[in-house]
Amino acid sequence: MGCREVLPKRKMVRLVKTAEGVQIDPTGKLPGRGAYLHDRRECWERGLKGALGHALKTSLTEADQARLEEFKSALPLEAEVVGAGE
Repeated sequence: MGCREVLPKRKMVRLVKTAEGVQIDPTGKLPGRGAYLHDRRECWERGLKGALGHALKTSLTEADQARLEEFKSALPLEAEVVGAGE
């Protein structure tokens, strides 16, 4: 959703809209409308600018935004390329 690069779901971070707000779903099994982002900070920056709310059909609250920004700050800046040069 952030950079539009397609990867298998298991290699991405699922976010889900719940009654408590937008949550990170590490198991990929929480019920609710979900969206996926890569585990890279630049993808999250794009997603948090509006694409995530649109994909989840909701508006991010200040609490959602703060929680997701905190998670984003722990992510790497650049993608690791698995199997590069093979």
